[in-house]
Amino acid sequence: MELKGEAKLLRICIGESDKVGPVPLYEAIVREARKAGLAGATAWRGVLAYGPNSRIRTAKILDLSSDMPIVIEITDGEAKIDAFLPALHDLFEKANCGGLVTVERVQVIRYVHEKK
Repeated sequence: MELKGEAKLLRICIGESDKVGPVPLYEAIVREARKAGLAGATAWRGVLAYGPNSRIRTAKILDLSSDMPIVIEITDGEAKIDAFLPALHDLFEKANCGGLVTVERVQVIRYVHEKK
């Protein structure tokens, strides 16, 4: 797969405790992105965040949260990102949770598979 030039970055912000059945929502999203053939997906654990309910989620040892913020980033062409959005919507419905989803234009400089 070659990805170069203008692309879209899909960014999804959720909580670590959000689940689709027994599976963490972030894992379900990354697996669904792979199944959809998207270029790649990465889930990041945040150290401090708050959202619409204004509850602070933090990694401080004295205030350790079991619901850390998670950000999933997926980059691919506009058509593939747009085609993935209904599947993402379905995952949010199944998880019955809130979150933030954004899309922005990005310029891909390098996307190369490992040479073996």
